[in-house]
Amino acid sequence: MTTGRIGAMRGAAVVLAALALGACTGAGGAGKASDREAVTGGLPGTQAFPPELLERFEARASEMGPDYRPRTRHLRPDGRAKYTNRLFLSSSPYLLQHAHNPVNWYPWGDEAFETAKRLGRPVLLSVGYSTCHWCHVMEEESFEDEPIARLMNETYVAIKVDREERPDVDAIYMSAVQTLTGSGGWPMTVWLTPDRKPYYGGTYFPARDGARGARIGFLTLLQRLRAFYDEQPERVAQSAEQLVQAIRQGLAPPAGGDGLPGADVLRSAAALYRARFDPTHGGLQGAPKFPSSLPVRFLMRYQRRTGDEKALGMSALTLEKMAAGGIYDQVGGGFHRYSTDARWLVPHFEKMLYDNALLAVAYLEGYQATGREDFARVAREILRYVERDMTSPQSAFYSATDADSQTPGGHREEGYFFTWTPAEIEKTLGKDRARIVSTCYGVAEQGNFEGRNILHLPRPLPEVARNLRIGPPRLRTILEEARESLYRARAERPAPLRDEKILAAWNGLMISGYARAALVLGEEGYARTATRAADFVLRNLRKNGRLLRSYKDGRPLHNAYLDDYAFLTAGLLDLFEATGERRWLEEAIALDAVLEAQYEDRPGGGFFMTSADHEDLLAREKPAYDGAEPSGNSVAVLNLLRLHELTTDDRYRRRAERALKAFEPVLERAPSALSEMLLAVDFHLDTPKEIIIVTPSRPDRAGPLLAELRRAFIPNRVLVVVPEGEPLTALSRVVPLVQGKIARDGKATAYVCESRVCELPTTDPEIFAQQIRKVRSLAVPKRQNEGS
Repeated sequence: MTTGRIGAMRGAAVVLAALALGACTGAGGAGKASDREAVTGGLPGTQAFPPELLERFEARASEMGPDYRPRTRHLRPDGRAKYTNRLFLSSSPYLLQHAHNPVNWYPWGDEAFETAKRLGRPVLLSVGYSTCHWCHVMEEESFEDEPIARLMNETYVAIKVDREERPDVDAIYMSAVQTLTGSGGWPMTVWLTPDRKPYYGGTYFPARDGARGARIGFLTLLQRLRAFYDEQPERVAQSAEQLVQAIRQGLAPPAGGDGLPGADVLRSAAALYRARFDPTHGGLQGAPKFPSSLPVRFLMRYQRRTGDEKALGMSALTLEKMAAGGIYDQVGGGFHRYSTDARWLVPHFEKMLYDNALLAVAYLEGYQATGREDFARVAREILRYVERDMTSPQSAFYSATDADSQTPGGHREEGYFFTWTPAEIEKTLGKDRARIVSTCYGVAEQGNFEGRNILHLPRPLPEVARNLRIGPPRLRTILEEARESLYRARAERPAPLRDEKILAAWNGLMISGYARAALVLGEEGYARTATRAADFVLRNLRKNGRLLRSYKDGRPLHNAYLDDYAFLTAGLLDLFEATGERRWLEEAIALDAVLEAQYEDRPGGGFFMTSADHEDLLAREKPAYDGAEPSGNSVAVLNLLRLHELTTDDRYRRRAERALKAFEPVLERAPSALSEMLLAVDFHLDTPKEIIIVTPSRPDRAGPLLAELRRAFIPNRVLVVVPEGEPLTALSRVVPLVQGKIARDGKATAYVCESRVCELPTTDPEIFAQQIRKVRSLAVPKRQNEGS
């Protein structure tokens, strides 16, 4: 923590103390005649909307069609919404959730801030996302409350932001909230000056004093912070300026190191995770537990390079326990966002596309590293879940599903859709099968979650099979059939809300998941799924060679961010390796060219979140933290290293090494902060294998060789499968390594190379297996001190 950041926190603490003591005694300007606007219809405490805006509302309503149901408790007798605000014109599912609040919401943009300047009001910024449980709670308690809405409309200009569409705005103001409070989360609530500077903030606030144990509620905060803004403008300006400086320092590019990160970084990271590992339940000790908290993919790589079996054991136990827990949807497949307890039993029930994309890859690598078929089964189930429940008619992938769903009584409750009573299971399966299934999944009459049951596997299936006197294969068949029956029965319930926006970044992650599954599991259908999604994204979320962030209702929106380019580039590289189609490599190269031109910090190394021509915000972040999602920098560095191996163009290596130098101090000081970048460090310190398979005609003739590759865990490699003749000639212009390679004796022939030097070509799968399994020990540093 920097001195400037501490200073900002101290300044903010004075404000906090004043608020807590009630030093701001005014009514927040609500009583000022000059600031109070007459209610002439529509939202409480606002002027009537101009005719042109009402016309846009009418056009939007026609576009929505007769089946549109407003999400609000404020309805007219005919079912139409009593209130409508500007968010109705948005395509963001999150913003549309708030389109009929009595709050006069604006989307983020100049109009809102110009209005605040004209009226002399502060801005109330609320940031969240559509599947956020506590965002729904705050909406129901505060933003649907007419007296609170009236106060907001009379004394503030209110702005709503979907953090998934605007991660740049989210990152800036989350930095302010973390500076003020020491933590963050969503919903995020920030008070701003009209020039976009924060002067106070937090996350969820109960509506009124005393609610949920809070001394000061949201209504009182609105009044006091408006009074503070009116009565003490100098202190507001001072607090805002201190917070802005803290934001800029916190999000500024880290000072780069003198050298490249070495093997000591990987060893330090492994030791850190070993010390914090939960040997009973896997993952890190304590709760809540996020799947990303323990980087199992790094630990598998570490074991491969060092022979440290405990590292692999940590990964395997974590994957096993997560798949057995309630965090995993035992009926429909796929993972919930995180576990609220240490046992992976009680999840926060929302499901995110990015989690499942990343976990599909983790389980595929776990299968390769351990040979455990149950890990391959989990990967298949994740992909089936995404195909059934998260794929659009256009073959792209939706973003998330909500934690909350409707009960038979009409109330929204977290987790109801996913939980069961013994009676519901028996009604669906019959008495005999219900007894077996309930025994396997730990179902009890009293339940384990609010009187209902989260299905989980408290005991290994072989043990259950012995107790039930059923053979394990037969038990597995019974469970698979029962799961399908339960899935169909569950589908009759009101489903959680699904956020159907399509994000370039998250689709890139899921393209990787399917492409890697096609290669590892040898199932071409997965490659076809990845291909359709990639085609959609490149066709619909790209304009004039530049990506856009989000797509919904036929509308692509928002400049793309670093994550969009990095994750999609990685997905296209994986798709190239899975299919051998040259176009995916060429598209990846084209995306990286935009990244280099618009996002790269050329003097300092690494990449900014936003492009050089992006909206001018308070700060321009260079992401340096891997959380639930990896940072764009971590993925981009590995992309560059892979592109270097494929193309032999040394510019890619130099750019990757500049980035690694930029983040070397962070990696040395806190390697867990960049857990995904550890994969790139390992790749860089290794001598990656360049594996080329030339077939006599079609790429599918490489089957016996690829079967060996599937069984081997070789993360630090590039793969090219190409038929000889014209396809090889064309590819050689992009991948010079394939030049001169032939299919010997009319058979698929493998060339295993390192640093462009190849072993003897072979058509024998056993020899090929020996060649690819050679490992360079981490004890032999490589390229650690090479210059750029």
